[in-house]
Amino acid sequence: MGECEDAEEYRCWEELLPDALGLIFRNLPLQEVLTVLPRVCKSWGRVVAGPYCWQEIDIEEWSQQQSKPEQIGRMVELLVGRSGGSCRRISVSGLPCDPLLSFIGDHALALRALEIPRSEISDSIVETVAPRLSNVTFLDISSCTKIGARALEAFGNHCKSLVGLRRVMHPIDLVDKECQHDEAHAIACSMPKLRHLEMGYMLITTEAVAEILGQCRELKFLDLRGCWAVDDKFLRERHPGLRVLGPRVEDCYENSYWEECSDYSDDDSSIYSWEFMDDADGYYTVGSDDEAIWDDGQGLENLEVRFYGGGFSESFAGFDWPPSP
Repeated sequence: MGECEDAEEYRCWEELLPDALGLIFRNLPLQEVLTVLPRVCKSWGRVVAGPYCWQEIDIEEWSQQQSKPEQIGRMVELLVGRSGGSCRRISVSGLPCDPLLSFIGDHALALRALEIPRSEISDSIVETVAPRLSNVTFLDISSCTKIGARALEAFGNHCKSLVGLRRVMHPIDLVDKECQHDEAHAIACSMPKLRHLEMGYMLITTEAVAEILGQCRELKFLDLRGCWAVDDKFLRERHPGLRVLGPRVEDCYENSYWEECSDYSDDDSSIYSWEFMDDADGYYTVGSDDEAIWDDGQGLENLEVRFYGGGFSESFAGFDWPPSP
């Protein structure tokens, strides 16, 4: 980096405020943020190790490609821990166990958006953790097959400001189910402020949707793709101001996601191992503050990460974010 001998000629990047650096670093791929930036200079390393980069944690694409659930758990604990309680959005696919949701509830009290599709969480843990997620305004629990009406009711009762819900299922998830009217009833009774609701492929009827519309009077958008038992003509006639998508669809459900899974290969060369970086001055060492996060005492050298491109996504259902603290 070097010293600024002539302020008019050189720009002191290392002297930028940590908040500004955090906003810049959010535009970089996750791989570079965690493995490259800490080696540039000590100040950048401190920014990456602190909360400035992690007010929004989007690792959904990365987590979809992981073959070892424990790696997802390690990464969530690492990044949520670094956020220092200031994280406003978490997007991760496939939380492997209940304790991880409890960890998020304990360490992300400022959370506004929780996106955890395909997670292995239970109704009981949601009922326990939901009171600590009272600030959540957007929730994605698509294809979380181990939860049902109890979890939805718990989220609704405790997340009083919830305006967006994504509960999209895959047809394979519903092979053993006859209907999900109890979930529709839970949504209607506990989430009256919803404005955006996605219920793709849920096993519901026109009557169940009508109950939701009767209680959620602020609803502006409703995704019913694949809900074949719903009469969309009836809904459009009764609710002309409501934007309804579906139920008829012509494309394959989440085709890109399943294609990516089929292309998975253990021989992929884009596997990165975490290395420790010694610093004689003791300002920053990769992994110096991370080992305390892991319960089993293992460091980052055992955390394998597969990167398939992309960085920190800004996509979020059209809702505005509060200003950075």
